[in-house]
Amino acid sequence: MARPDKAAAVAELTDQFRSSNAAVLTEYRGLTVAQLKTLRRSLGENVTYAVVKNTLTKIAANEAGISTLDDLFAGPSAVAFVAGDPVEAAKGLRDFAKDNPALVIKGGVLDGKALSADEIKKLADLESREVLLAKLAGAMKGKQSQAATLFQALPSKFVRTAEALRAKRAEQDEQGGAGTPAPAEAAE
Repeated sequence: MARPDKAAAVAELTDQFRSSNAAVLTEYRGLTVAQLKTLRRSLGENVTYAVVKNTLTKIAANEAGISTLDDLFAGPSAVAFVAGDPVEAAKGLRDFAKDNPALVIKGGVLDGKALSADEIKKLADLESREVLLAKLAGAMKGKQSQAATLFQALPSKFVRTAEALRAKRAEQDEQGGAGTPAPAEAAE
């Protein structure tokens, strides 16, 4: 029979796996408590970084439907549960790992799909969601501006062409009266 405290820990971890957009599994061996505190602060308010017991976390992940992390539960482990932008969390972990080589990113899961440590580093190289959305909006605005210019050019080109034809016809009419030879008089 499972102890109530362990069952509660598994239930809490299961809820965190289910409610998170992503989860990144790390090894923290060699980091001090002060360094872990700094890491938690640098990850922001949308990320919960928790030192976990491998067995309980493995059970919780399996209950949440995530069995792809089973091989990664070895050694001292901690999980970053991401409720917000996974790119920002991956950047925070990558940058902290650069300054503190004792932090090792083992792997993770993003929207139910398993990610290797290399894939998490590639995710960290992406721009944030807000930057990508701003670029998309700028590109769409540029295309709309081009379309508006094109649609405006068609009527103005038609007007210019019609005006040129009218001017040419008026010029021909002026020349036609004076410059056209008179009809030949009947021969007598």
